[in-house]
Amino acid sequence: MKADFSLIHKFAMGGCFIVMDINSGAVHEVSKTAWDFLQAWEEAGGDSKQARLELRKSYEAGELQLVQDELQSLIDEGMLFGDDREIQNYRAESASYVKALCLHAAHDCNMRCRYCFAGTGDFGGRRALMDLETGIQALEFLFAASGPRRHVEVDYFGGEPLLNFPVVKQLIQYGKTRSVQLGKVLKQTLTTNGLLLDQEVSDYLNSEGISLVLSLDGRPAVNDAMRPLKGGAGSYEHILPKLKKLVESRHGTNYYVRGTYTHANLDFSQDVLHMVEQGFREVSVEPVVADSREYYALHEEDLPVLEKEYEKLAQAWLNYRENGKGFNFFHFNIDLDHGPCLPKRLSGCGAGHEYLAVSPEGNLYPCHQFVGKEEFKVGNVQDGITEGSWGKKFKGAHVLNKEACRVCWARFYCSGGCHANAFNFNRDITIPYKLGCRLEKKRLECAVYLQVKSYEDRAED
Repeated sequence: MKADFSLIHKFAMGGCFIVMDINSGAVHEVSKTAWDFLQAWEEAGGDSKQARLELRKSYEAGELQLVQDELQSLIDEGMLFGDDREIQNYRAESASYVKALCLHAAHDCNMRCRYCFAGTGDFGGRRALMDLETGIQALEFLFAASGPRRHVEVDYFGGEPLLNFPVVKQLIQYGKTRSVQLGKVLKQTLTTNGLLLDQEVSDYLNSEGISLVLSLDGRPAVNDAMRPLKGGAGSYEHILPKLKKLVESRHGTNYYVRGTYTHANLDFSQDVLHMVEQGFREVSVEPVVADSREYYALHEEDLPVLEKEYEKLAQAWLNYRENGKGFNFFHFNIDLDHGPCLPKRLSGCGAGHEYLAVSPEGNLYPCHQFVGKEEFKVGNVQDGITEGSWGKKFKGAHVLNKEACRVCWARFYCSGGCHANAFNFNRDITIPYKLGCRLEKKRLECAVYLQVKSYEDRAED
């Protein structure tokens, strides 16, 4: 039988031989014999007869035939070399409803992070705080633009949104009351560097059930090198006690700690584990995205080291779990049984049509990373979306319309990557950021490997 090996992805990790069927999403852990057969089959140009002849030196004919029969059974079930007819027939729905807003409560910050994409808080413009009226209009825009969607979200963002805490409090209360009146379910999140998390603020956020994204980069020296205070002093000693106290006060739920790694800490797995040892069990550490001329920028030659770090982190994840100290690493969270629907797999975050950002002045942008780029302004909270062409472009920038994505095995997991990164590096939202793609693939392999190990453990139980 012939086979098209562009329809599967094979990799080995931690003694496991794993085969992913790209179109069906099926994941198979196979024996060494099956792995060698697949390798020989691929090298033979998809000719299974030639593959068997090549393997006769190492395996009995009967064993090879048994493996081939088992693989054929998976093919017949559509779980190996699956076709993509359903996917190729996909057409984006004409109607689009906003489901989430990134509300920029403050274009100012009390820190001066060196890698900050927001220009240390001002997004390339003036430092400003959102007023209450604009915030209310933004929430009303969200409720109206969400149409029939019942579940909607808002993230209070900056800069540092707690610099505008009185207004944020009023908006939280307004959103809570208004969503009930309209029959909506509003999830409210706040992203903070933690410096202003005193007892009053923490108690309020806890009492209102606000989800929190807390910023920390890991080990003290690593954090302080990139996340100094306004005056240049390190922030770690000021932030860590507040973050720990807050997380303990909400019993380790409804938060995650988010960091950034750079060329200065290529051994970033140690920073993840440092945060875990501080008691944080929900952690995300992202690669910095920066101009290649910056001293902290990541480069292609860093990739082999970074890929090894993800594998180290995957093994540490298993070890911690076995010792009863399990933690969640954001990029290792993947659901192989009940993953996202087809539109989500193809189009990702929904920036520009389902997800928008609001500046303190009330201007609308495709996402928080486009705020301040005037050519991307799509409207304002008073008038709504007045420039619909960008929405159509973002909606159409799904993996089937990206040349590089159409032939990538990871396309239905990463959904084409970040539009902002694509634009910043390639001036085109349909051309993915290559370095980011490579890291995403390694993270996905690690995530799938951990799922396979978890299945093995449950089977043994």
